[in-house]
Amino acid sequence: MSKMKNLALVLLMIVGFACQENKNYQDVITDGEYLIAAQLKLTDVIIHDIFSPPVASRIYAYPSIAAFEVAALADPSYTSLMGQLNGFDKVNFETEEEIYYPLAALAAYYKVGTAMIFSEDMVQEHKEKAFKAIRTAGVPKKVFERSVALGEQVADHVIAYSKKDNYHESRSFEKYTVTNEAHTWQPTPPAYMEGIEPHWNKIRPFLMESADQFQSPPPTAFSTEPDSQFFKEAEEVFHAVNNLTPEQKDIAYFWDCNPYKVNVKGHVMFAEKKITPGGHWMGIASIASKSAGQDWKGTAETLAYTGIALFDAFIACWDEKYRSALIRPETYINKYIDEDWLPTLQTPPFPEHTSGHSVASNAAAEALTKLFGEPFYIYDSTEVAYGLPVREFNSFREAAAEATISRLYGGIHFMPAIEFGAEKGKKLGFYVNEKVKTKSDNLARIED
Repeated sequence: MSKMKNLALVLLMIVGFACQENKNYQDVITDGEYLIAAQLKLTDVIIHDIFSPPVASRIYAYPSIAAFEVAALADPSYTSLMGQLNGFDKVNFETEEEIYYPLAALAAYYKVGTAMIFSEDMVQEHKEKAFKAIRTAGVPKKVFERSVALGEQVADHVIAYSKKDNYHESRSFEKYTVTNEAHTWQPTPPAYMEGIEPHWNKIRPFLMESADQFQSPPPTAFSTEPDSQFFKEAEEVFHAVNNLTPEQKDIAYFWDCNPYKVNVKGHVMFAEKKITPGGHWMGIASIASKSAGQDWKGTAETLAYTGIALFDAFIACWDEKYRSALIRPETYINKYIDEDWLPTLQTPPFPEHTSGHSVASNAAAEALTKLFGEPFYIYDSTEVAYGLPVREFNSFREAAAEATISRLYGGIHFMPAIEFGAEKGKKLGFYVNEKVKTKSDNLARIED
């Protein structure tokens, strides 16, 4: 019995020692690793819950904004987004007592992230492990509790802001009605899913004045005549897919990012869960932040800035998708060129024009270029977790250009959708860089 008592005493001493207050607790969190880990967990949940690309962009943006607002409280060189984003009212938070701001930022991120998804327990478990590690490292109990409380106050303000963006109302809007008009989008094999988020242009943007502020030129006039421009654009896709090089196939698969990929084996149909385009670019943002050696505040800025650009990009893109409601290459080619033809990638369930990857990638690239400059080496390991190899780029714009042309290699977009989408994304990225201010210098930079 005495041995058991001694063991219990030793364990109590270990626990007590582990929870001793650390006078140097400010050094527990210095870089952005905790925030990046939280963002990666959010990606896992987005994939698990199978959120669409537009909805995923919303899930990434709001938690990142909450974390950044704490950074702005901690450091006066950062500029709050309150009063800059559409409808984001300014409030004051009490910060007179000692606050551990990196912990507060993490608490804000976790609370908003949890409010955005279905599988709350997955985020909650991840948060508890992170908080336990921080507390065990010696952050004083009162400071810990006060910091979490502040982070959750900021989170509550961001959550209230998010509830006014028309997302919840849009859940009850009418579904997209497929028509028999020859030029219009039709559900595609193998699942023939209904059109995703046909009313996303009714979501409040962060910075744009309206969803159609950067309206693209319309698609080429529809025609089935072999000598027409539209037919030639379809042939371009047809021949591109039929003559892909191994490198082009790799590019197509690397940038697939289709959370709706469905596999069919015999009579069995099952989904293959994948990262979204926005998730890929948030991953690139995290990689860039880590590569640049940013502290936690710089990481919060990078995630928020990228998230804002992606959110508005999907609103702008989806506005055009359901305005033109154009037929996909797969449908057209099967009907008018080759009924047995298959694209490299599975066609996602929404209209053709413009390309979501083209818009989102170029908007994110411009935002990240503003933060980190050019050239900036990127070791993009985002897709490794999903069975794909690393790809390397010398700049964000180079990565965006590859993501853009990947849609031709994938056989899921005509070239006008790709080119006009890239143009729209760049214009939006320039607009974000002009419109929002996150730091006093706000020039291309790498955090020291």
